Amino acid sequence: MANYTTLDQIDVSALADGYGIEQPTLTALPGGAANSSFRVSSPSGAYVLTILDNHDARSARRLAAHTQALFRAGIPTIEVIPARDGSLTTPLGDSTVILKRWVDGKVVEPLPLELLADAGRALAQLHAVDPTSAGLTDVPVGTRRLSAAHLDYIPRFEDRAFADWLTAGLDRVRSAEAGTQRTPRITHGDLFADNLVISGGSRLTILDWETLSLDDPLLDLGMAVVGLAQEDNALVPARARALVDGYRSIATLTRADLTGLPLEIEHAALIIAFHRYFRHNIRFPDPDKRTIHRALIRFVDSIEGHVPGV
Repeated sequence: MANYTTLDQIDVSALADGYGIEQPTLTALPGGAANSSFRVSSPSGAYVLTILDNHDARSARRLAAHTQALFRAGIPTIEVIPARDGSLTTPLGDSTVILKRWVDGKVVEPLPLELLADAGRALAQLHAVDPTSAGLTDVPVGTRRLSAAHLDYIPRFEDRAFADWLTAGLDRVRSAEAGTQRTPRITHGDLFADNLVISGGSRLTILDWETLSLDDPLLDLGMAVVGLAQEDNALVPARARALVDGYRSIATLTRADLTGLPLEIEHAALIIAFHRYFRHNIRFPDPDKRTIHRALIRFVDSIEGHVPGV
């Protein structure tokens, strides 16, 4: 299992001194696949303290800087609170922490249909951000794509039928994408419902920029379709259309883009399928989740014939 920071490991007095917070009280928050988070309540306000158990100091600083830059660029996300010395991260034992302003709201899964257009608009707004103007530096490239190291694992998967399906799908996607050139944009890479907070019934706040990278915006839109436009492990055309229509109200999608979108939805599903298998069968084996990757096979089968927006 992954190692997470627990409440009794946090030096609350050091936190108070480092950030100038009076009488803070901490409450553990549920969720989080890689890091530990706590609500910090105090007379001066409410905050989220995230312990970056899955980061070294350098990658933690980069994550904090990217989050703050996007907030200042007008992207609907959470503001990072600097420490008293001005730094966006502080050390905590062997880990590093980020303090962010609390946003009142809730995560709803699946995201309500009426909010899918808003999610699409927010993604298009993100793709329009100019990295230089926004002060986004040290942005990785293609974070969400499977690396050579990832691909090397597939022949060793015990679920051979899944490995063969995954290999065939990735070969088909790579062949179809060959020669396609789209301008790389700032992408989120994980726009799923659990990374969206709904406030006031309709306002969306985007969380979790750990997979931010420069990449093909159409793949990022495809990833959002996987995350937000399926029910019972199948694509729901009405949900996909609402998401894509919201996106198109901000950004232009050519007919070639719309024709190519199903391929990028499939590519995104293959990426997620790999990570589900890898996480629950190899990295952190979990008997209760050892077969959840197979749901993506049904999802990929449901994509054919559905081109949102055409």
